[in-house]
Parts: sequence; structure tokens; C-alpha cells
Amino acid sequence: MVQRVKVNLDVIEGMIFYWQSTSEREKIGESYLNDISNKEEMKYIYDDEFNEESVRKVLSSISNREVFKGDNKKESRFWNYNMWVLEDMGLTDMMIQPVKKLNLDHTVEMLNKLEGSDKFEEIEVIFVPGHFDIYKIVDNKLIINFFRVKADLYSDDVTIEDMDMVKYIEEKLKELIAK
Repeated sequence: MVQRVKVNLDVIEGMIFYWQSTSEREKIGESYLNDISNKEEMKYIYDDEFNEESVRKVLSSISNREVFKGDNKKESRFWNYNMWVLEDMGLTDMMIQPVKKLNLDHTVEMLNKLEGSDKFEEIEVIFVPGHFDIYKIVDNKLIINFFRVKADLYSDDVTIEDMDMVKYIEEKLKELIAK
């Protein structure tokens, strides 16, 4: 029976510091980039093409204002997303704030009505800076690509794939329970 749905923003909190510092032209140390790339939550987006070194290399090139040529499409997409975030920190903040305030306590009752809810006591929703995948389900974890969160400039609407962010997450949590 699901007791709790936890939102994990550890990587995003680290990236906020990186984006703000980089946008203010401050130098980010390699050890900080390694810390981000080695975070446990980042491992969910790694594969044969995209790994810790990919993240370090992309973030380092951006921080150092170097030309970047990705070894593959995933690295290039990751670079592109990070550059996009740095272009408009105001819009980035409009994406970050709703994610920081996200409370999914209301989903516990809904999830416990579903068949399969007895598999997990805790479900974790993890936001990471990803590349192509919009989301991924691994055991009791829903990993969401933060770059796919979209804030509306003219309203308070926040969406993922043109769906209200909370509704989108609810749908994916149902999918997690059904697996």
C-alpha cells in the first residue's frame, strides 16, 4: 500500500546553482560538475551513448564558453537544452517554481485504489535534466525530464507534453502502479 509519494529535486537544485552561476559568467569547478554527473538520480538517464562523462563534458564546455561538438545526438540534445535554459533565466524560473512547490500527497489515495498499489510503500518522482526521454519508470521511481516542463508566459499553466503537469504526473504514476 502506497504511504507516500516523494518529489526528488536533488539534481535540479544542483543544476539551478550551475545555471545561475553560468549565466552570471562565474566559473564552475570540475569537481562540482563531477558531483552532478555522479549523482545517483542521474544514473537513470545513462546508457552506452550518454554517461557521466557526457554530462561533465557538456556542462564544462558551456561553463567555459567553448564550442561543443557532441559525440552523439544525446550529448547534443543535452547541450541544446542547457543552452536554452540559460537563454532566459526568467522562463527557467517559471519552470522551476511550480516543480519546487509540487506536492503529490493527494495522489496517495487515488493510487491505493488501483490494482498493484500493494507493491510499493513509497513512490519517488525524480526530476532530472535529461535528453530525449520524456519520462522513465524504474521500479518505484518515475523519472521526469525537467527540460520537458513547459511554463506558459501568459498564465500560471505548467505542462508536460501539452498536459497539465500534475495531471501528467498522475497518469504516469498510474502507469507505474500498473507495471
